[in-house]
Amino acid sequence: MVATALGGTGVFQAQDVELGWPAGPLDVLVTLKAAALNPADVFFRQLGGYLASDNPFVLGHDGMGVVAAVGSGVTGLAVGDRVCFCNGGIGGTMGTYAEAAVVPAGQLALVPDAVDDLTAAALPLVAITAWESLYDRAGVQAGEFVLIHGGAGGTGHLAVQLAVLRGARVAATVSSPEKARIARGLGAEVTITYRETDFAAAALDWSGGLQVAFDNAGAETLLKTYPAMAPYGRLVTLMGLAGDDAELTAYNQNLTVHNVMMLTPMWKGLTARLAEQAQILRQALTLVAAGKLTLRHAATFALEDVASAHEYLEGGQATGKVTLQIS
Repeated sequence: MVATALGGTGVFQAQDVELGWPAGPLDVLVTLKAAALNPADVFFRQLGGYLASDNPFVLGHDGMGVVAAVGSGVTGLAVGDRVCFCNGGIGGTMGTYAEAAVVPAGQLALVPDAVDDLTAAALPLVAITAWESLYDRAGVQAGEFVLIHGGAGGTGHLAVQLAVLRGARVAATVSSPEKARIARGLGAEVTITYRETDFAAAALDWSGGLQVAFDNAGAETLLKTYPAMAPYGRLVTLMGLAGDDAELTAYNQNLTVHNVMMLTPMWKGLTARLAEQAQILRQALTLVAAGKLTLRHAATFALEDVASAHEYLEGGQATGKVTLQIS
């Protein structure tokens, strides 16, 4: 499904395109069975990719499928293996809204038998993002008070679980009672309906001062979170820096703010970082297979109905991940 122009959901068109196989000796041809949508897909559909390319503009970072062929230098993978990955969809390499993909072997993760196709397709970007945010950047520790914004959303619901797995005490902001129920079911000790309650005051009252906060809402939410933080607290944002508030709370509280943009290694061609992200994905798959990590599915669409999938995602009501079934 090629994005033939920039703009609304009507830009998608089914086309036969040249895939570029055989490719390099360390590349793998994957027959795709499922893909997933992420909010970044809407950004790229509207504004264009990061990378200029003569390739057709095929969106989608997350994919799951079966190995159809391997390059001459590939080891550890064989035809018929079930794999998943995060690759493509930012311009340059074509993405996963397609029947097949060519993927560097080092970015592929074997899918355990206990993990179904749609879950494997939906997991990569959100799992890597939440893992890098909470474990690698914020360094969440057992017993710490952690606030997850959007605790029932695609990334947020995994972030809640990862923080709980580290032994942290977790609060989550949500937009509705139903989403509060979901977040509590995933391990959140406290849920805060932000449309009805001052979330910063509620979080501060609960924790006495947060050690960690995870923002995937934007600058306004990040600024409002500062007063809920303990001195030397750590915040992670997926949405870019917001600066300080009028009271210089971030400065006076000695807060650390981390930017996390997990597509940077793909955009910048950082091979070692891409290998690290693939290893995170493998660990996340192990947790899913063991029943320690759950991925929620909001809705599934056929590949050719990707326009409707985008409309659903943009509606903002998804509790979990939106996926594509590829026949």
